[in-house]
Formats: sequence, C-alpha cells, structure tokens
Amino acid sequence: MSEELELEQDAITTVREFFAALELGAVEEALDLLHPDVVWKNTSLPTVGGGLTRRILRGLNRDTIGFAAEMRHIAADGDIVLTDRTDILRVGSVRIAFWVCGTFELRDGRIILWHDHFSWENFLRGTVVGLVRAALPNR
Repeated sequence: MSEELELEQDAITTVREFFAALELGAVEEALDLLHPDVVWKNTSLPTVGGGLTRRILRGLNRDTIGFAAEMRHIAADGDIVLTDRTDILRVGSVRIAFWVCGTFELRDGRIILWHDHFSWENFLRGTVVGLVRAALPNR
C-alpha cells in the first residue's frame, strides 16, 4: 500500500473511531482522538476551541442524552476526511435525525479541525418528526 493511501486509511479510521466512541458513550475515548488544539465549527454557530469542545462532548455522557451517526459516505485526501452522514441526537425519548456534511483535518493522527455543515431547515424538520414520534403511543 502506498504511503499516501495508508495515511488516508488511517485518517478515515480515526474519524470512524471518533464517531463510534461517541455513539457508545465512551466520550473519553473519543476525546483522546482530538488534538489538544482542536477547533469545532458548525454552520452558523460560534466556533468552539479545545477545552470547550471537550466540555460539550462530555455533556453527551448522560443517560438522558445520546448521539449516533449513520455514515453514508466517507472519503479522504491525505489527512483531510469528508463525511456525509445523518446525525441523531437523543434527548429523553425524542430522537432528532438530520443530515450533516463534515470536514475533518488531522494532525499527528488526531482531529484538529471538525467542521460540520447542516441545514437548519432539515434540523427543524427532524425535531418535529422526533417530537411527533415521541408523543405517539407505541403500537
């Protein structure tokens, strides 16, 4: 395997392991995959730096809050990884599913940039669907 292809596979593996750890509630394992100087950007939201990123992600480590990501596509070019996925946020019995396109940049094998793009309209639609499903009795 060429060195460039190996770097890309390593980068993809790191991003996949990051999401898998978040899904399992293994937040500290996920945080180990972040560079100390990580920057987390989300569409139209304030950019968050290393320490605050860690505090926010540790907030996922509760019984009433959950996270999952259904990876649709993932590709790398060197240490840049692009993801096309559906993120699912769970707050109590409400599950909010919405489309996200992410760009990850790795440095020294760890994520230094996490930049997510999403549609607020899609997020709001996912919220409404999640609220309706939570309100309907199980059949």
